[in-house]
Amino acid sequence: MVIMAAPTSSLTFQPILERIAEEIGRTPGRGRPADYIPALAARDPRAFGMAVAELDGTVYGVGDWREPFSTQSITKVFTLALDLAREGDALWEHVGREPSGNPFNSLIQLEYENGIPRNPFINAGALVVTDRLQTRTGDAAGELLAFLRAESGNPTLDFDQDIAASESAHGDRNAALAHFMASYGNIDNPVPALLDQYFRQCSLTASCADLALATSFLARHGVRADGTRLLTRSQAKQINAVMLTCGTYDAAGDFAYRVGLPGKSGVGGGIIAVVPGRCTLCVWSPGLDERGNSVAGVAALDRFTTLTGLSVF
Repeated sequence: MVIMAAPTSSLTFQPILERIAEEIGRTPGRGRPADYIPALAARDPRAFGMAVAELDGTVYGVGDWREPFSTQSITKVFTLALDLAREGDALWEHVGREPSGNPFNSLIQLEYENGIPRNPFINAGALVVTDRLQTRTGDAAGELLAFLRAESGNPTLDFDQDIAASESAHGDRNAALAHFMASYGNIDNPVPALLDQYFRQCSLTASCADLALATSFLARHGVRADGTRLLTRSQAKQINAVMLTCGTYDAAGDFAYRVGLPGKSGVGGGIIAVVPGRCTLCVWSPGLDERGNSVAGVAALDRFTTLTGLSVF
């Protein structure tokens, strides 16, 4: 069957989403949920939700698109934006912009790169960004929560204290990363306080609808839902670029090849994606592949860009 991409001006997202959900529902292998956090391991790997938000705030959805899930590493995009808005290019002296090619919690690169993480989306890089946002705000997690509530229009968004506690109980690797970077002078705050902020940040729960809306400022080139500017157009481009090259752990090349959009995944099964100037997406399905990305989520985004012709390429 030959699939013709719909012209951008005539796109109607709801039937496209329904077609994708129907196709995903027939897919046999859907991966396995993350098993190191009990609340994540208990999720049904065949659950599926997908939402698209247009720039005016119109949202289309299918499946479990209003079901809250653990955002995990997706929040790294928002803390990066909040810190970059405050300190600008000085941030990039403390964290790089290159794909890692290693697991997201690897210690290896830090040693031969003198405590400078390869990018802001691996755990070491996210710890640096959270640390710097903490220095500038006094409550990095609180700043993140306020931002996401405002952008999503959902004042009930919150952290999951049980997930945060579970992350903390299994947080030795993150503690090692933070202490190692602190030994190079790349962490400002006491490590225990930083880890508390970081684990709270990752425990935030939100739905596909919430996250599609909250990500829209990146499709609007840095402009928030209320019309104020968070980022310069150049800074929004920078974040989208780093999402494209580093946003799906060490599978970013394959994601760019298949999907062709800036994206950021989390081990809770969610993925956000940006079509600059057009719309934003969030897809959720808890079954993960061996590199920590949602199997059904990547497949759904692949189908979306194929059916619509919307990509950055």
